[in-house]
Amino acid sequence: MSKLKELQNRSGASCELCNTAENTSVYDIPESPNVGLDSSILVCVTCKGQIEDPSTMNTNHWRCLNDSMWSEVPGVQVIAWRMLTRLRSEGWPQDLLDMLYLEEDVLTWAKVTGEGEDEGTTVKHMDSNGATLQSGDSVVLIKDLNVKGANFTAKRGTAVRNISLVHDNPEHIEGKVSGQHIVILTKFVKKS
Repeated sequence: MSKLKELQNRSGASCELCNTAENTSVYDIPESPNVGLDSSILVCVTCKGQIEDPSTMNTNHWRCLNDSMWSEVPGVQVIAWRMLTRLRSEGWPQDLLDMLYLEEDVLTWAKVTGEGEDEGTTVKHMDSNGATLQSGDSVVLIKDLNVKGANFTAKRGTAVRNISLVHDNPEHIEGKVSGQHIVILTKFVKKS
């Protein structure tokens, strides 16, 4: 059974955040410590768009979290916490955050993206053009890179999919090139 079908069965074919049944798709939660079904939720196009692009945020849409934050699905709890944290300056989201209880491991997962931290303390990974990189993004190499220890050159224009971020160094990302897992400097990539 596909991941989409399994998520539809789990959620009753409705968005696990706002309960809309139209235009739903799989959303893989960034920085998930889990794999498979536990790392994804079913979301509608509206929720997904606003999660991925905060500039399109419609605060009133997220009042749906008043119900969905009580879900037993850890992934739904994580996204509810992240969105309420993002919106907490509105007032009512802070009230919901005060009521929300997450197990310690779920809260750690929710916080791993830096949501809710002061801008100055969050490590941001930027590509050569200044675009913010996130775990799971695809990038393209902008320069031929000699890969130390692997005896090959990663050619300019090579696509690196599903990157991961080095959390303590904003200048490093990790990804697979020619079947090798390598560390790449962010100044040599552009987001695709």
